[in-house]
Amino acid sequence: MMDWTDRHCRYLHRILSARTLLYTEMVTSPALVRGGALHLLKFDPSEHPVALQLGGSDPVELARAATLGAEAGYDEINLNCGCPSDRVQSGTFGAVLMKHPELVADCVAAMRAAVDVEVTVKCRIGVDEQEPREVLPDFLERIAAAGCERVTIHARKAWLQGLSPKENRDIPPLDYELVHEMKAAFPQLHLSINGGVQSLDEAEAHLARGLDGVMIGRSAYHTPWDVLAEADARIYGSERETVSPDDAVAAMVPYIERHIATGGRLHQVTRHMLGLFAGRPGARKWRQVLSEKASRDGAGTEVLDEALGRMREAA
Repeated sequence: MMDWTDRHCRYLHRILSARTLLYTEMVTSPALVRGGALHLLKFDPSEHPVALQLGGSDPVELARAATLGAEAGYDEINLNCGCPSDRVQSGTFGAVLMKHPELVADCVAAMRAAVDVEVTVKCRIGVDEQEPREVLPDFLERIAAAGCERVTIHARKAWLQGLSPKENRDIPPLDYELVHEMKAAFPQLHLSINGGVQSLDEAEAHLARGLDGVMIGRSAYHTPWDVLAEADARIYGSERETVSPDDAVAAMVPYIERHIATGGRLHQVTRHMLGLFAGRPGARKWRQVLSEKASRDGAGTEVLDEALGRMREAA
């Protein structure tokens, strides 16, 4: 979800759901520790609970990056061992770490020793020619011994050569059963499943079978209201009133105005709002107006008003 789940996206998602755990896009430990890019840690207090997702493979550097994240106020520090991007492979980040479980365990141990907040891991079921039913239990056993108690498993193998990151999200077959088997084998671990889950119905089915959590990425981004608006009631049993798409737009206006007042641009926020009315009459006009006008110089919240009006006319 790099370049997607930035702080503006997370602010919108938190309006829709007060209870779901939000994750940052992956931030590399070198960027924080060597590059001093502390602006990447900024988030709005309303985003809690929110987890910082780190990429890296140096235990010392990751411990320092985790410390910076904890000091910034994140509720969880997550080590990404699942991203198949060439950019992260070259730095020995992401899914390539599935080949080095002992190093991941060292990273987890160093991060846990450095911070009081929970350290978690997101991984694949395996990479390349690995046999998932052999490597995944060993991987989980090693990181659990290092003190990791929460793991999110993307239920696909990653092919680091020959498939693009996009293809790695679609082509390798999903193996949900293996993830459920891992929950039975490691009952002490809080295990969440990721990959291909597109709705709350699907999430509830996995939870009903005994998994502890479900991570939804692209569907929550492209159809945020459909996935998030009823999550508090259906998953957490909350009595919080469901926020309508129109109410979500209204709640975003003060945030957008503050962003613009500090030098930001409208499209930096509204690009995350394109799918808010997905599947509803007039949604195409909503997307069209935002896409065409939000990036113009001087564009302000009047563009939202126009988009809503055009959508209603088309409905």
